[in-house]
Amino acid sequence: MDPSATKPLARLSLAQARRIALAAQGFAEPRPQRPGRRHVGRVLDRLRLVQIDSVNVLARAHYMPLFSRLGPYDRSLLDEAAYHRRRRSLFEYWGHEASLIRLDLHPLLRWRMRRAERGEGTYGSTARFGRERPDFVRAVLAQIEARGPLSARELTEGGTGRGSWWGWSDGKQALEWLFWAGLVTTAARRGFERVYDLPERVLPAAILDAPTPDEAEAQRRLIRMAAQALGVATERDLRDYFRLGVTEARDRLAELVEAGALIPVEVEGWRGAAYLEPAARRPRRIEARALVSPFDPLMWHRERAERLFGFRYRIEIYTPAHKREHGYYVLPFLLGETVAARVDLKADRAARRLLVQGLHLEPGADPSRLGPALGEELRAIAGWLALDAIVVVPTRSGLDLGV
Repeated sequence: MDPSATKPLARLSLAQARRIALAAQGFAEPRPQRPGRRHVGRVLDRLRLVQIDSVNVLARAHYMPLFSRLGPYDRSLLDEAAYHRRRRSLFEYWGHEASLIRLDLHPLLRWRMRRAERGEGTYGSTARFGRERPDFVRAVLAQIEARGPLSARELTEGGTGRGSWWGWSDGKQALEWLFWAGLVTTAARRGFERVYDLPERVLPAAILDAPTPDEAEAQRRLIRMAAQALGVATERDLRDYFRLGVTEARDRLAELVEAGALIPVEVEGWRGAAYLEPAARRPRRIEARALVSPFDPLMWHRERAERLFGFRYRIEIYTPAHKREHGYYVLPFLLGETVAARVDLKADRAARRLLVQGLHLEPGADPSRLGPALGEELRAIAGWLALDAIVVVPTRSGLDLGV
C-alpha cells in the first residue's frame, strides 16, 4: 500500500502547519530563566538526537539546538549527558548523520549496526575496508579489548592519515567500521577527537540487555518518533530524520497510517500527502526568538524549511568566498513564526569578540521589531560563549541592533 494514496482526513493551512512544526520542535514554550539539567533533558527527549559536526566557527553543532530553545545554558550539562560515566543519557551513533542519540533508542538502531557488520549501508570506503581488511579490523578490536579506550592516534601501527583531514588512516578506517557495526562506541571526546571503547564498558547494562525489536518494528518506532519531533511532515521529512531508506520508510509509514498512528492531512501549498502526529500541539500563536544552527533539526531538511517558511537555505562553507551569497557560517534568525533574517556569525575567541560578518533581512521582515530582538539574541549568545564584545561589520541592512 502506498501511504500517499490514502485520502487526507483534514486540511491544514500553511500557518497551522508551521505552528505545529515549531511547537513540536520546542519553540512554543518560553525559555526558562535558569536552564538546568531538567530543561536540557526535556529538549533531548523532544528531539531524540542532535547532530555532531566538526565546524566550530561559532559553537559545535550539538550545543546549538539547546541554546536555540533554552537560551544560555551550561554546556557541561550536554557533555555530562553524552559522556559522564554515571549520568550518561546519550550515545554516539549514526542517526541523522553522526549524532548524539538518546540511550533508549539503542535497541531501535541495532538493525543498522547488523547491516553495517554485513557491509551494508555504510559509507562505501568504510564498508570496502571492512571486507578487504578483516584481519586488521579484528586486530584493532583486540587492542581496544586489551588496552581500554583509545583514539585512532593511540593505536599500535594504526598508520597515518593521507592527504587532507578527510584522509583517514587505516586505524581510523577500522575503528569507524567497528563503530558503524556497534562493536565499539564513543567513550569520550578529547577536543573533538573520538575515543573508542567496547559498548559493555561504556553503556549501561540495562540498555545493552534491552530486547532488540525486529527491523520493521524498530523502523516504525523511529518514524513515530520522527513524527513526534516534526509535528506534521511528508514521507521524505519522516525518513530524513533518522535517514531511513525509501522503500522501508514507505512500507512502515503505510503500516502506521493503517493502524491510525499517523493521520494523513493536506497542507496548503505542499505537493503530495503529509502526515500529522495525532498528539501534536496546535498553538494559535508562537512567539519564538532564536538563532538556529544549519545543523538544527528545524533546518536539516532544506526543502522542508522552504516549504514551511518560504526560506531557501544553502550552507556556503564549501563555496568559494567570491561566490558566497550570504556568508561563510550563516544562521537563520527565527522571530515569531517566521525566519526574519540570516546572520553570518563567527566567534573570535582570541580577542573574545562575536563578529557579525553579514546580515540579510528576509522579505517582509519588520526592521523596527527585528533589530531589538536580534540584538538581544546576539548579546545572549555572546555571553553564553564568554565573548566580551559584539563587532558588527558594516552591512547594507541598515538595521539598528543596539549592540
